[in-house]
Amino acid sequence: MDTDGHSGPSVFLLNILNMIHSLYIVINLHFMFTTLYIVGLIVVILLALSLRVVKEYDRGVIFFLGKLTGVRGPGLIILIPLFEQMTRVSLRTITMNIPSQKIITKDNVSIDIAAVAYFKIVDPKKSVVAVENVYNAINQISQTTVRNVIGQFMLDQLLSQTIDINKQIREVIDVHTEPWGVEVTAVEIKDITLPENMQRAMAKEAEAERERRAKIVAAEGEFQAAEKLGQAADLISKHPVALQLRTLQTMAEISVEKNSTIIFPAQFMTTVHEAMKMVKGDQ
Repeated sequence: MDTDGHSGPSVFLLNILNMIHSLYIVINLHFMFTTLYIVGLIVVILLALSLRVVKEYDRGVIFFLGKLTGVRGPGLIILIPLFEQMTRVSLRTITMNIPSQKIITKDNVSIDIAAVAYFKIVDPKKSVVAVENVYNAINQISQTTVRNVIGQFMLDQLLSQTIDINKQIREVIDVHTEPWGVEVTAVEIKDITLPENMQRAMAKEAEAERERRAKIVAAEGEFQAAEKLGQAADLISKHPVALQLRTLQTMAEISVEKNSTIIFPAQFMTTVHEAMKMVKGDQ
């Protein structure tokens, strides 16, 4: 009887211990799975942070703990998470509009000029390290250079020597941007706006110039025609029959039209009188 009385509490305690052990195992398994999930998530995040795809026209400038280590790309790039950082730089030619600005030419004419610049990055390291914002820097230096160079020319030179002025502007900008790893390929003036009074004055000047040229061309034509007529007269004076042939040709041209006009040229009447005199002389 005593043995059965002591066995009841022992079984109860054993069941409690088994339940505690099972609960401990469940908690450990849950903690283990949670830890594995967190570790896996961290690994995925680190892989996402470490993998970069750089296109053919881009380059990646790599910094390790803030220190420049080199340039990578194109293709797949693996970075050390939290230690390496990449700055992407494009190597394609970039078109940049230089906004319109008022400029006073050498002959004190106020004009508005807009231009466009074409440049590309040839040294990714310098473009990232040497200047904070390379695109803004090029825009500012381009505006200043256009204003300074245009101010050295008169308005007539600006309109007639545009190609040379574009070349000079490009060379000046290229000198300033070379330390930034940038090459300026071309600069073109695309718009020149003149004041209205200057446009009217230039229109009058162009009209007067066209009239002068027209008068010169007409005078040269009259001069050449007079020379040819003089040569023709000298030739006809040596051959009187030529004048008669020319008269007959003119009459033939007139006779093409239907008319009842009869023409007796003076030379023809003179020839008739001469022929009659010759007949009388023979008689």
